[in-house]
Amino acid sequence: MTSTKAPRRALVVEDERTINDALTQRLRAEGFDVEQAFDGPTAVDLAATTRPDVVLLDVMLPGFDGLEVCRRIQATRPVPVLMLTARDDEADVLVGLGVGADDYLTKPFSLREVVARVAALLRRVDRAAALADERPAVIEVGALSIDPGTRRTTVAGESVHLTPTEFDLLLCLARAAGQVLARERLLREVWDWGDAWGSASASRTVDSHVKALRSKVGGERIRTVHGVGYALEAVGPTGQGRA
Repeated sequence: MTSTKAPRRALVVEDERTINDALTQRLRAEGFDVEQAFDGPTAVDLAATTRPDVVLLDVMLPGFDGLEVCRRIQATRPVPVLMLTARDDEADVLVGLGVGADDYLTKPFSLREVVARVAALLRRVDRAAALADERPAVIEVGALSIDPGTRRTTVAGESVHLTPTEFDLLLCLARAAGQVLARERLLREVWDWGDAWGSASASRTVDSHVKALRSKVGGERIRTVHGVGYALEAVGPTGQGRA
């Protein structure tokens, strides 16, 4: 039976035409409807008019850069964003995550990896939508409150804005509060990654997102166990000791 489900829509934002065309062709071969943009202003306009399900976004763009594109897109409508960057500098990655990117890939990358990352992002979006329908109970860890249904987070009653990936990471840690979760487990449960990528890249992805999350909920709430992973701790409103 032929599926009547509408294809997913992707927006590819990359000023190098060769890369843009290669990404577009591969995504179309995977069944996506794809729009292309080659500069910042066009990307923002297309995101508003076509309402993509996912955005592949280069950092360096004419007009204004990918970080500003991401800010403007996310301010209007939350959408998963995969940042494409020529630099793997941690500061650059953290800035990208801070403006609403969900994941990032460093150039050069394989088209197979791009497709896998996009698929993982969309699976997480689908799971989040299903979870919202179930109206699960709010989770409280010290002064931290996480509502899986509304995807809202507060610290001592103050709302905290998290990207979809940051929320999923925090929720995963909260469901096993006090327990140390290995990076490999976080990659499986939050990013839906298998064994397709090297451990160094995988570790950087987890560590970068944890650092971004700490800047929002408080560094003392997420404990590092070197060589293993992370644990969410019950900390009071002042950040001093357990609640």
